[in-house]
Amino acid sequence: MVTATSVSTFGGRAVAMLLTGTMLAGLAVPAEAQRGPRGGGGRPAGAGRGPTGPAQAIPAATPQGPGVAVTDPNALTIKTLRVEGSQRIEPETVLSYTRLRVGIKYTAETLDQALKDLQASDLFADYSISGVADGNIVLRIRENPIINRVILEGNKALKADKITKEIKLAPRQIFTRTAVRQDIGRIIELYRRQGRFAAVVDPKMVNLDQNRVDVVFEISEGPKSKVRQINIIGNEVFSDDKIRGQMATKQARFFRLLSSATTYDQDRLSYDQQKLRQFYLTEGYADFRVTSAVAELTPDKKDFIITYVVEEGKRYKFGDVTVDSQIRDFDNNKLAASLPLKKGDWYNAKLVEDSVDNLSQTAGLFGYAFTEVNPEFQKDADTLTMGINFNIAEAKRTYVERVEINGNTQTQDKVVRREIRLAEGDAFNSFQVKRSQDRINSLGYFQDKMEIKQLPGSAPDRVILETNLEEKSTGELQLSAGYSSLERFIIQANITQRNFRGKGQELRAGVNYSSYSKSVELGFTEPYLFDKNIALGGDLFRRDYNSFNYVGNDRQTNYSQVSTGFQLRAGVPLTEYWSLSGRYGLSYDEVTLDSQFLNADGSCNLEVAGRYLCEAIGNRWTSSVGYSVSRDTLNSRLRPTAGSRFSFSQDFAGLGGDVKYIRTRLEGSKYKSLGGGFIGSIVAEGGYIHSLEGARADGGDRVRITDRFYLGEPQFRGFDIRGVGPRVLRAAYITAADGTQSVQTDRDQIQDDALGGRAYYLARAEIEIPLGSGARELGLRPSIYAQVGSLFGITKPAPTFSYEQAVSASGVPLFNADGSPTLLPNQARATTGELLYVTPGATGVTTICPVGTPDATTGACVGTTVNAKSLNPNIFSEQFLGNSAKPRLSVGVGVNWNSPFGPLRIDLARALLKQKGDDPKLITFNVGTQF
Repeated sequence: MVTATSVSTFGGRAVAMLLTGTMLAGLAVPAEAQRGPRGGGGRPAGAGRGPTGPAQAIPAATPQGPGVAVTDPNALTIKTLRVEGSQRIEPETVLSYTRLRVGIKYTAETLDQALKDLQASDLFADYSISGVADGNIVLRIRENPIINRVILEGNKALKADKITKEIKLAPRQIFTRTAVRQDIGRIIELYRRQGRFAAVVDPKMVNLDQNRVDVVFEISEGPKSKVRQINIIGNEVFSDDKIRGQMATKQARFFRLLSSATTYDQDRLSYDQQKLRQFYLTEGYADFRVTSAVAELTPDKKDFIITYVVEEGKRYKFGDVTVDSQIRDFDNNKLAASLPLKKGDWYNAKLVEDSVDNLSQTAGLFGYAFTEVNPEFQKDADTLTMGINFNIAEAKRTYVERVEINGNTQTQDKVVRREIRLAEGDAFNSFQVKRSQDRINSLGYFQDKMEIKQLPGSAPDRVILETNLEEKSTGELQLSAGYSSLERFIIQANITQRNFRGKGQELRAGVNYSSYSKSVELGFTEPYLFDKNIALGGDLFRRDYNSFNYVGNDRQTNYSQVSTGFQLRAGVPLTEYWSLSGRYGLSYDEVTLDSQFLNADGSCNLEVAGRYLCEAIGNRWTSSVGYSVSRDTLNSRLRPTAGSRFSFSQDFAGLGGDVKYIRTRLEGSKYKSLGGGFIGSIVAEGGYIHSLEGARADGGDRVRITDRFYLGEPQFRGFDIRGVGPRVLRAAYITAADGTQSVQTDRDQIQDDALGGRAYYLARAEIEIPLGSGARELGLRPSIYAQVGSLFGITKPAPTFSYEQAVSASGVPLFNADGSPTLLPNQARATTGELLYVTPGATGVTTICPVGTPDATTGACVGTTVNAKSLNPNIFSEQFLGNSAKPRLSVGVGVNWNSPFGPLRIDLARALLKQKGDDPKLITFNVGTQF
């Protein structure tokens, strides 16, 4: 503003005037994110560093000299008018911002307005007017500097690129204090969105040569402002904890370290009020309201205390529920009877919303796309009832005018269109729209939660189906290494393209190596052969599998199976949900035993390997043909949350080759949203394999060990790999110093060989637990589950050797505490089969004579010396266990985590029911690292 002081009059007196403008003050004080609840104070301006000198707080402008009074009412005329101090801005441009012109009359007010106009332009750091006494007016200006750099200091929680794209100041722009203030406000707002209400931004300016400056924003971010306490006032029906449980905002506690819900968010405060109202309305309290919601920032600006004042009101029941439809096709009484809300039940606003959706969907099934369903409420405060009449407005049957597909840059239109269940000209059907949406989402080519929008067409009875897609990467190249409790060290190299050439084809190749298995596989699938709804695919593979067990901490490989072959597949849909697929496979299996189980001549050593392993070795061709019939209503094949799937399949081996069997499997699953983000699922499967080769002469099992089912980790959590079902436990005899022998009882020192089964069943009930947004961002998906299953159905294998059972002095057979027979040690034999004995006093000398020694001529035993039995050092005791259909049961918790090291799954499961011989396991995990 201009201050005028009288020193002379206009006219015949000399007048000296100096008019100066003032700049806006206040930028020397740092800006804060919050004052009071939304304010705060300042802090002393700190010193920064620039390229040529120390940073200084941006000063407030001050008047440049005393003002000049003009008291003579006679105005003077501007004789000359010039501008001094302009560098970048032309003098004519400077004058254009004022109303001063040569030849016009001027007064103090005229000059005062000129200074205000210069100030409003935001182009000048300093400005003044001289020469007012004689009409030779001079405008002296100092231009605002040019910004050389904008520097951010102290920002850690927010990266510089996130801040710079929000602020307006930038290099080579003109510096203005107004822009600085606006940018401070923008930075503060960014930090407030992150919950940092204690953030402080202190602007500094470093003067450079050539009228340039560096602008420095010194940022003190401060901690995130947490919600320390949520107070509820006025609630009588529900407890504070119950009400807090309905809110998205949570109180900061140590067990919520990973949750972002404890950070104060003003938008979330409004959302929580809606959540509270929804909760009370679902419980029948139709008059509920939140009278106030106040968030107070603590003095240290670290926490918020939120207080809600509520009025619960009375609880209502449903009164008369009616439907008034203007569409003639509908029966009002039948529609009302089909609704989930009934007269006399407690009022529930969620049921009202569901009823509106049900009526809209019902109308959509009959071809009415834009049906209006308006619930009309009749609240009776005296009887505490809420009557509802659902008014269905008159509508015309709707037809699909066209189907628009947008956003698919790589995927061909036909790939999407063949999943849409409605064509142009078809009668609209809301169920088919939802089905189309699920099928497109199941492709896995686009971002999740894609929706098909219904837009008005060119006429009231026309609808446009708009599909807006956002493609995601469908090609995967993975090189990974990791460690698994199942397979120890793992190396994988896989390449997959699930949308090859944008045609929906799948091409894959993979190499996997671990101490448990090795494989090389190639595969290709064409989902629509010749644009017909026929899927065709094939696989080439070579799989090297090692079966092993543990004796103590020593891992022992017992047999190896190398399979080389191919499989061809084809499938066709029978109906919208039913499909039929067929396959043919040919493979060559080579089953060999580890060298420790072989004799010197390469034959199987029965004493070491056991009869059942010796029977497994050999090479054989398997030629099999199979089919599957399945019904699939899942809303997503990748991560379903609703729907079910059922599959029945059979494979027949014996179309040539050396193996003959029929294998049958049943699988089923059901998924359902339980509300509140909880997803429930039930998954069950079972199978049976029957040999077509007839019975063996020795009564053994015709189904080979390599063709049987196995059960355990990872599909049956709570049990070790192949830890369920028939098995042979082979325990060595321990020879004491006195020559007596006893059977090894330490399970860790017993050889455990799983035999597999011809029949199995397995079922799992699981609930996926939702977490806060912070945990979801980390990719955490925990669940609780219970599993039941069993593996059984093989013929008891013949023992490797027959053992003599110990008897008492009276001849009664003796048994161990577990019910097994007490066996006598197996005696060593000569190559001709005779029992061997040890002559007393002769180390290492054996004889076939129990008493005496054999005569050199006749071979008859001569003498009276009683010889001791020669004990076989390789003898062992075999137990056949686990061949029972009785259920095994385990319960546990698990979590999937998309960790920085790759996908990780951890399970903590305990076996509650198990059979003798089963091998439980408490903790299992799998993890991999990408590089």
